[in-house]
Amino acid sequence: MTLRSSTLTLPLKLSRRLGPERAHRLAIGALSVPLVARVAGWAASADDDGLAVEALGRRFANPIGLAAGFDKDARVVRQLGRLGFGFVEAGTVTPRPQSGNPRPRLFRLPEDGAVINRMGFNNQGLDQFLERARRLRAGSGPGFPFGANVGINKEGADPLRDYAHLVRTLAPHADYLVINLSSPNTPGLRDLQQADRLRELLDAIVSAAPARPPVLVKLAPDLADESLPGIVEIVVQAGLDGLIVSNTLLARPPGLHGPHIREAGGLSGRPLKPRSTAMLAEVARLSAGRLTLIGCGGIETGSDILEKLQAGADLVQLYTAFAYEGPALLGRLKRELRQALQAGGWSSIGDARAAGRSVVHIAGER
Repeated sequence: MTLRSSTLTLPLKLSRRLGPERAHRLAIGALSVPLVARVAGWAASADDDGLAVEALGRRFANPIGLAAGFDKDARVVRQLGRLGFGFVEAGTVTPRPQSGNPRPRLFRLPEDGAVINRMGFNNQGLDQFLERARRLRAGSGPGFPFGANVGINKEGADPLRDYAHLVRTLAPHADYLVINLSSPNTPGLRDLQQADRLRELLDAIVSAAPARPPVLVKLAPDLADESLPGIVEIVVQAGLDGLIVSNTLLARPPGLHGPHIREAGGLSGRPLKPRSTAMLAEVARLSAGRLTLIGCGGIETGSDILEKLQAGADLVQLYTAFAYEGPALLGRLKRELRQALQAGGWSSIGDARAAGRSVVHIAGER
């Protein structure tokens, strides 16, 4: 085993013998080591023009992003980008530090390629996140688009005040911002997706931060389909830029395996893909090109990425597959995505998305 591969894979192998939360801390710690950061840069999978995407006023070297939740405190954003992600989203960050929900709060479902979490926005708070974001943006910046995902504290929150403050504070230091209204682990948070409350909240954000980068809203997959037209129109009318579809799932699809399937929290990974992709296609139909869409939920293969793109996504995000597979995932996904494009007769992602707008093929509706 070479130095490059062993430095990246040994922590992953060790992590599989640990509890999931300890494994996550190990991964963040490993990426914080300068040697690992350098090796990550050497080992990163290559991009080419066929994988490039123009979205949110930026060029993305590839459409594959890391979703919020992995690097909650923006500690290793630059190192994660060097692994080959096209963009990295840090957070969720809240105005004040909080420890999150009691442990255990993170559970693997390995047979299903899934995870259940009820972390509860554990993070070090806005002040520390802001300082790291400032350092990240200093000079020429990280070299790839960086997003910041924001939420509210479990106690003492005023959503209109707090989201506006978070957006206004972080606006100069991120390429895009995400309003997280869809975590199932903060009581009352998902109620902010209701039409009247959403309209009031987005108006407050826009008023507080007229000079801001693109702002997106992250939606819950448990939303009823009949609520989607109203949500899309409110986001468009408020002047926001996009939606992330979707966050984790409260429902439990049939056929899950293992001792943790009844644990409370949000389900991510493979079982989420049918619902998140179907919801993405509907949101794409409703928004009709007026919003940038990021598809998230259940991505494990290059074909999964292509499916999200053809369902209407401009970009995609993943987390659970990365937690299971580690840095090697990025190279495999890019190879498989290129193969899927070639099999379809497309030379670029833009060609494939144009074809997908004509005939959308959705897994789970076969």
